[in-house]
Amino acid sequence: MTIDSTADIIIKNNILIVDDHPFIIEGYKNAITRYHPDQYHFCIDQAKDCQSAYDIITNPDTPLFDIAFLDISMPPYAEKNIYSGEDLAKLLSQYMPNCKIILLTMFTELLNIKTIIKTINPSGLVIKNDLTFDELLFAFDKVLKNNKYYSESVLKMLNQSEENTIQIDQFDKQILFHLSKGTKLNEITQYIPISLVAIERRKLNLKELLKIEGGSDIDLVREAKNKGLLF
Repeated sequence: MTIDSTADIIIKNNILIVDDHPFIIEGYKNAITRYHPDQYHFCIDQAKDCQSAYDIITNPDTPLFDIAFLDISMPPYAEKNIYSGEDLAKLLSQYMPNCKIILLTMFTELLNIKTIIKTINPSGLVIKNDLTFDELLFAFDKVLKNNKYYSESVLKMLNQSEENTIQIDQFDKQILFHLSKGTKLNEITQYIPISLVAIERRKLNLKELLKIEGGSDIDLVREAKNKGLLF
């Protein structure tokens, strides 16, 4: 961000938009350029996939971005191990740690949302189905003013998660982890300092807690992931 030293102070911001749909990029640009044009001037760079975004971010001549809009699902750049907007967000944090990141996604599963927040901690997270012109401007305004913004669907999922939080201890988490890796029950005692009987009892309790009747270990692991108990 820079400030023009003219009589009327204009704040300049560098923006990056990455999306594989050109009409969406144009929609973002249209909204951004209408944000207080008497106070702000936005220099916007755009990319259509992970490779073109990588080239922009890593180019030493690229100006430092103040805000980046990143679609999570995009054509990958396998050569550089960049497979999504999440990977681009990590890359941005290395090259431009002060850049505020707004991630946009079609994901509506709680596990995916929690993982994004935990690993990226974006300034903004928006479910695309929530996105309107006004919603985009509102998110942009909040992030520009150093606030976080989660769209309505994100907040709803997180609030439901808090209301339905299932508390398990460290031993239960370790049991779920080893089951997810395919470890046999009688081998888990090598990793957890409790008896096989205690492990079996805990596994049964977990199934009752997650309302799995007669299900397999695969069903238990799947439901634990759905509830955000296992990442």
